[in-house]
Amino acid sequence: MRISKLLKSKGSKVYTVSPDTTVYDALKLMAEKEIGALVVVESDVMVGIFSERDYARKVILKGKNSLATLVREIMTAKVVYASPKKKMQKCISLMIKKHVRHLPILQEEKLVGIISIEDVLRFG
Repeated sequence: MRISKLLKSKGSKVYTVSPDTTVYDALKLMAEKEIGALVVVESDVMVGIFSERDYARKVILKGKNSLATLVREIMTAKVVYASPKKKMQKCISLMIKKHVRHLPILQEEKLVGIISIEDVLRFG
């Protein structure tokens, strides 16, 4: 199965934040939407990803304040991503190899969706 088919099944809604969003506000959005990661976008371009893992390792363990820290300070800037044309098995292998739980889907550099390990298990 191709990722495009998975996105049709689960939907292609992606929640995003600006790099200048506070970590607190990003976490609040993640809690409201019951998601584990947000794509960080600036001028319609993906510049990073912010996940629960980033928060745990780069805020809590380092004693930073969520209200005073911006997403840009702790986001993962080197984002692993895939094309909607990729086969799901290739994406699963990529996620395992790179130790990521969320994989943004880009088509011609435009964000068109995101998949998670949970999506793969549920829809794959």
